[in-house]
Amino acid sequence: MISIKPYLNFPGDTEAAFKFYRSVFGGDFKALQRFADLPGGDRIAEADQQKIMHVSLPVGDTVLMATDSLASMGQALTAGNNFTLAVFTESEKDADRIFTALAQGGEISMAMNKAFWGAYVGMLTDKFSIQWMISYDPGK
Repeated sequence: MISIKPYLNFPGDTEAAFKFYRSVFGGDFKALQRFADLPGGDRIAEADQQKIMHVSLPVGDTVLMATDSLASMGQALTAGNNFTLAVFTESEKDADRIFTALAQGGEISMAMNKAFWGAYVGMLTDKFSIQWMISYDPGK
């Protein structure tokens, strides 16, 4: 079954925001990864290495996810680009189909490819300026 989950972008305060959300909704983080943990993370600006690369918090029937959008990586935030809708598919074929359809008239920021964590993932902004991340993870 295809699912859609909100993916929030913060300008460096993801950890504080998610500690707050955890205090509101309860539960435990399903994942918490820092930029220093990435392959080549030592090449990221030292001030950004302990920022959050990915965090997820189960909330009811969905999962709230987020990242720190680092200015040092050219990711300046403005109102409207501080969230992404993450679509999780059941196959690479579904991921490709959805990605291709959403990309019509939009802008691809990362073509579908195998990510270092094992998922097949791509990112784009559709023709209505909505950001999407399409992902198939055979390990889940």
